[in-house]
Amino acid sequence: MPRSQRIEYAGARYHVMNRGDRRKDIVKGDEDRRMFVRTLGEAAVYAGWEVHAYCLMRNHFHLVIETPEPTLVKGMQWMLGTYTARFNGRHKLRGHLFSGRYKAIMVDEGDDGYLQRVCDYTHLNPARAKIVPSDEALENYAWSSYPQYLEGPRKRLGWLRVDRLLGEHGVRRDNASGRREFSRRMEARRDDEDDEFQKTVKRGWRFGGEDFLDRLVDQMEDEPTENHEPGQAREAMTVRASNLVAEELRRLKLTTTDLQMMRKGDPVKVGIAERIHRETPMTLRWIAEALQMGSWRYLSFLLYQRRRKYNINKV
Repeated sequence: MPRSQRIEYAGARYHVMNRGDRRKDIVKGDEDRRMFVRTLGEAAVYAGWEVHAYCLMRNHFHLVIETPEPTLVKGMQWMLGTYTARFNGRHKLRGHLFSGRYKAIMVDEGDDGYLQRVCDYTHLNPARAKIVPSDEALENYAWSSYPQYLEGPRKRLGWLRVDRLLGEHGVRRDNASGRREFSRRMEARRDDEDDEFQKTVKRGWRFGGEDFLDRLVDQMEDEPTENHEPGQAREAMTVRASNLVAEELRRLKLTTTDLQMMRKGDPVKVGIAERIHRETPMTLRWIAEALQMGSWRYLSFLLYQRRRKYNINKV
């Protein structure tokens, strides 16, 4: 069975993470680390990414990227394949280096600090893992983009974009004073735990405001549901079905209270249920519960009666 595709669109932002196969190391020394960063930069140029943050650890990595064009899959395939080939060639190895599919969390493009939180999470990874002791500056960890943020523009990696994150930290100018302020803010935050985003890293696929899923649904509506991750498509279709209920109530000039007061088999409820069943993959059980229509078997009988009546009338 072919794998479901990622959600991709122009301007999308992602937190991407992948681990070594069976949690084994993906670097064996600083030469490998330099090779990884170089490969990441080449991938960014190849795919047209804007890289906001990265952090390379011993057996995994974190990236925060923005895709002006929908090139997440194209770029990740090239980067992972190229680095694996270079690593295996250098160490005379064969086979997989990374485990399964990389995780790509959608990040809200709104102006509510979501990019900052994801980038800070990425940059603070070495401190949380106790690789950087509490009495040592965070910038001493060389294998993340954080030290690059503290360099002047001429010394910085050309493919790293810093203005968005600096702006979200309230740093208006990319000068020595602004970079010191950014460093002060990050050092003050190194013991903070962003529990919400950590939960998203473990189990979620999107990170953003309450309306973020609705905006993602708009991006997905023109594509077949099976083109997306099962969890993403299921949640998106739940929103789609709920929106259909609200749309029907507006059309009929009814409220949710009116819907609740109707009997289980009211023709209005049956009509809404029929539309949801026709236009979404939601189960009869979900529809019956959402519209308070009793058991799914009763709903199935009502829909059968409706279709039978419609077909008789057509004749």
